[in-house]
This record gives sequence, structure tokens and C-alpha cells, in this order.
Amino acid sequence: MARLDVTAFGPDDDTPVFVISVAAELAGMHAQTLRQYDRMGLVTPSRTKGGGRRYSQRDVALLREVQRLSQDEGVSLAGIARILELENQVDALRARVAELSAQVEALEAGSGRTTRVFSVSPAGDVYAARLGERPRSAARSQALVVWRGPQRH
Repeated sequence: MARLDVTAFGPDDDTPVFVISVAAELAGMHAQTLRQYDRMGLVTPSRTKGGGRRYSQRDVALLREVQRLSQDEGVSLAGIARILELENQVDALRARVAELSAQVEALEAGSGRTTRVFSVSPAGDVYAARLGERPRSAARSQALVVWRGPQRH
């Protein structure tokens, strides 16, 4: 008879399952340290209806990282808070870039390569033109504006 893999049904890294004493033990810290980090906003666990803290596996990993930065690297708690804030911003920006890249790819796949460009006269008038065509202007401008779209590297 085949064995059932119960880990496939277990909680993911974001599921708050650990009470403070277990999270403290897993992180190698005292529970009071976890309370201090919570008050400072470094690691904010979920709360039960009764107000008890519940930590996820991701919270425990973050607690370990805070401890490493503090003890091994000598970073102050204020510095750690700033590092974590910047890492969150980077993660959000990466997600946004991925989202926008997917939108650009979808647009390019749906419409094919563009053959039109737009130019702007000194007066601010916008003209549509074919690729490589000089913009129309009453003053016979020698300007050529070519928009190539986003470049992939």
C-alpha cells in the first residue's frame, strides 16, 4: 500500500501556527525578545481573537535573520528595521515589474510589431507617421522622432 505524503497537506510558510514559546524556541530566542520585536514592528505575528500571537514559518525565518543581522553583523535594531523596510519595497517593485512585463508581452503578442510612430511639433501637436517617415510640419522641420518601445535585455 502506498504511503500518503501528509506534508503536501500541511500549512504553507505563511500560515500562523506557532505560539510564541514555540516560535521563540525555533528561532533560538527568548519569548520576551519576540515581544520586543513585535512592539518595534520588526516581526509582526498574526493575532488570535483572544490577542495571542501566532507565528508562521516565514516569521520564524525572519526572526532568525533579525538575530543574524544584530549579532553577527552588528546592525542596530533601527538599522534592521530600515533594511527590512527596503527589502519589502524591493519585493513590491519586483512584483510590479513582473506584472508590467507580462502586460507588455501580452500587448506585443496580441498586436504584433508596431509600424507607426508618433512625433510632436515644436507647438506641441502630435502626428502619427510611418516608421522612418519625417514628421509633418508647416515649418519643414528636419527632426525625426522614432519610438522603439521597451527594449529587452
